[in-house]
Amino acid sequence: MPSEEVNKQTMTEIEQYKARLAAHTKGKDPIAMQRDAPGMLARLIKAVPTERLRESPGQGRWSIAAILAHLAEAEIGSSWRYRQMIEKSGITLTAYDQEQWARLGGYDSREPQESLEMFRLLREANLRMFAKLTPEEWERFGVHSERGKMTVRELATQIAGHDANHIEQVRRILEAEAGQPGGVRG
Repeated sequence: MPSEEVNKQTMTEIEQYKARLAAHTKGKDPIAMQRDAPGMLARLIKAVPTERLRESPGQGRWSIAAILAHLAEAEIGSSWRYRQMIEKSGITLTAYDQEQWARLGGYDSREPQESLEMFRLLREANLRMFAKLTPEEWERFGVHSERGKMTVRELATQIAGHDANHIEQVRRILEAEAGQPGGVRG
């Protein structure tokens, strides 16, 4: 496939992803959503055995344990991006390869509860920072290498949508397992 076609396909995927995240946050308070996300995940996995959390729902798909590790490490990335945008408005924000992060971070072998705790603690640090931002700081921006210009406020909204997307993914995995013999219930 010529590189121009690949670029068009990639742009379409990026636009679809952005639209999916925006749909999760439409009409909602993204900061409240971010505040609630760790607790929602904790409630979803509370009675689920660790071995079930580590099971992949299908070939090439992330387990719940991997999703939790991804959320924790994505929070590291967003923490850095927020602070860079606030400090140096207009900065270039590079994309990262989440599959590479998953491999290097050993997402499938991580303890799910530790990943969730790391996510919660990093999120709390960001929420404390949000509470101190001035209106002008919320409008500072970066230019993402794939998604274009985004303000701190827009990134916070995208992150809330990212959380909701993965929370829904965890729910679907648990519901699918609950319908199978020996599946997770609860």
